[in-house]
Amino acid sequence: MKARWTGFQSCLAERIKGFLEYKRALGHKFWTEETALRLLDRYLIECGVNSMAEITPEIIEKFLASRPRTQPRSYNNLLSVVSRLFYWLVGQGVLLHSPVHAKRRRKSAQRIPFIFNVAQARTLLEVASNLSDNPRVILRGATYKMIFVLLYGLGLRAGEVSRLCWKDVYFVRYLLVIRQTKFAKDRLVPFGPRMEKKLQEYRLCCKQRKRKVSPEDPVFSFTRDKPIHPNTISQTFRHLLPLLKLNVPPGIRPPCLHNLRHYAEFRTMPSRTAFAVNIS
Repeated sequence: MKARWTGFQSCLAERIKGFLEYKRALGHKFWTEETALRLLDRYLIECGVNSMAEITPEIIEKFLASRPRTQPRSYNNLLSVVSRLFYWLVGQGVLLHSPVHAKRRRKSAQRIPFIFNVAQARTLLEVASNLSDNPRVILRGATYKMIFVLLYGLGLRAGEVSRLCWKDVYFVRYLLVIRQTKFAKDRLVPFGPRMEKKLQEYRLCCKQRKRKVSPEDPVFSFTRDKPIHPNTISQTFRHLLPLLKLNVPPGIRPPCLHNLRHYAEFRTMPSRTAFAVNIS
């Protein structure tokens, strides 16, 4: 059983906390970066490193080598997070020099992302709508179907869908308010009357099954006050993938949840408003 994380505990614990607070004060979320720094914190404890003076370039290189990151992009992201931490410590006067001497890996030619066409999206919505409920989860099929409609039809990210509340859905103005999205900014996403109808139908279904829907409630939730986590959405998508029987051409990356929003980038706004009816 995986041990529960109880906070930073290595000799860098307080410095890492200060670094994260500094970045978040600038408007950065830094959740992914925090996860990477947790790995570094745990590695220092496992190696018995008790002071910052013991953190040498060799220790950093062994840490990077200990992580199973075969792709250059993944390795470079981890290296970047660690580098930024130590360069920040140098800037704060805590260290004279950064112990990070490792070089970035050269990226090979990247494969083209998979783009879902409308027929494949229809199949995804069909299999999603067939997801069964259980005593703890109701409206599972209808919920994931609506999630995938927004991801594919409006080009939303999984985190944006997860954070969406009913107060952010302006039916009269045909508008979604996406709060604290990428780079900690808010943005407005318009939708058409057909998408509005789908959202209204889903909202009515929630009211009938969950009795009450308040403006502060998440749009997508199985516990009313707690939204569905983006990782849960991604796991459900991966669970449904084999049922789609997709043919991935050579040179194309295997489909992932983020690929759903790529289709919206190639369409104009008028066609986006008609999407909900085209694939349903």
